[in-house]
Amino acid sequence: MPNPDKKLEEIFYGATFDDFLLRPQHGTVSTRKEINLTMPLTKGISINMPIIGANMDTVTREKMMNTLSLEGCFGFIDRNCSIEDEAARVKYVKTQHSFVIENPIVLYKKATIKEAKNIINKKGVSGILLEEEPGTKILAGILSHRDLLRNDEKNEYLVEEFMTPYKNLVTAKSRISIQEAERIMFQNRIEKLPLIDKNRRIKGLITMKDLRLAKQKPYSNKDKKGRLLAGAAIGASGDYLDRSEALLRAGVDCILMDVAHADSDLLKKAFKNFRSKFKNVPVVCGNVATKRGAKFLMELGADAIKVGVGPGRGCRTRLEVGAGIPQMQAIREAYLATNGKIPIIADGGIKNDKDIFMAIAAGASTVMLGSMLSGTDESPGFITDDPITKQRVKIYRGMTSPEAVADNSNSDNLDEALSTPQEGQSVKVPYVGSIISVINRISGHLRSAVSYAGEKTLYDAHKKIAQNPQDFLIRLSAASQKESFDR
Repeated sequence: MPNPDKKLEEIFYGATFDDFLLRPQHGTVSTRKEINLTMPLTKGISINMPIIGANMDTVTREKMMNTLSLEGCFGFIDRNCSIEDEAARVKYVKTQHSFVIENPIVLYKKATIKEAKNIINKKGVSGILLEEEPGTKILAGILSHRDLLRNDEKNEYLVEEFMTPYKNLVTAKSRISIQEAERIMFQNRIEKLPLIDKNRRIKGLITMKDLRLAKQKPYSNKDKKGRLLAGAAIGASGDYLDRSEALLRAGVDCILMDVAHADSDLLKKAFKNFRSKFKNVPVVCGNVATKRGAKFLMELGADAIKVGVGPGRGCRTRLEVGAGIPQMQAIREAYLATNGKIPIIADGGIKNDKDIFMAIAAGASTVMLGSMLSGTDESPGFITDDPITKQRVKIYRGMTSPEAVADNSNSDNLDEALSTPQEGQSVKVPYVGSIISVINRISGHLRSAVSYAGEKTLYDAHKKIAQNPQDFLIRLSAASQKESFDR
């Protein structure tokens, strides 16, 4: 383990990602496909890819969060919205690809076909469980999408006339395993398996679609109930406690307490207030960029630390204020300060895939990406054509840009908010298609880097290099930077 009193190594002073190359080591894997990329997100949560979507309103909302967790990554939904909207986005993710749908849609059996159609179209489901009496949740039957198609002209008829009744249904107990559910559904050739208690009350629903997805994507990040993991951001003032309560009710797995300058009395007070109300919730705190700041957050009780002041493309803090630390130095200071005992999220400055590995080599466990993810299908916003380049683009903006501040301010304080000097900016980024292709590319490059590091897992490469970086990282001269990166 590193020595917390150890001084920063000479190679890291003033250093960022392009200042280093990895010294190739003896390879130990027969194929890079077998390399494991799992890394800790917090002290209690691990993720299968060390990629985190930034908590920005042009990067991570429900569609991005859903895809990130499905592909083994993670993200934090932004707070540039109402409490209700942020909580709804978390709830959306937690209900999309669960092995067990805990609260399936239920309709009274004497509702009309028209009512059933409206619910199915609005909720995007393929069938509805029906109850004997309103509010009882006693299973009466199932109405499928196929039943509706066969009776398309009978809108005023009651659903009970076309449902599959309880006596003809195959059901199971609520604590069934995924393997047993799959066996029952294949054996009986059914698409939906209602879960009930001994009194026939509805306790959940399993669909063949969700079972297939679970098998197709075994690397997805899920909670103990088989739901996708979801993160969300809060601030350190104002509505942060009410926001936290709503997010936790929605099922959030990890909270990010995010402020520009986290080495502060403001965050200390907010964190203590949070912990007094929510005892066991995993909390990431940030941002800091110094050894002192990282130690401060660790001793405060943070479950992970977000590191980076000013390196991001949407941030102008260094330009406008002159504050910050070159990102590789900041990561290294945080690692030495925390003695490697707490995960570090490297936030900002990632321009190329190799930068991700460099951040992890210096001591980070994961990296937060903003601009690299913002040009994808899954990011919020619209695709437009740049009138000059004719290239398809999307807008990426820092959360302290004038546009983001305006969107998050009500009419009463808008003038005041906009009159405060901002430290963010909006930029156009190329449209690159689905984030899945970006994740697959990064995954391949990370596996190659682990192979060059002579290890079989990213965690082992991280641990080995971060403990003795002088043995594995080469600080580049201007000439060697040019040789390495100018193409």
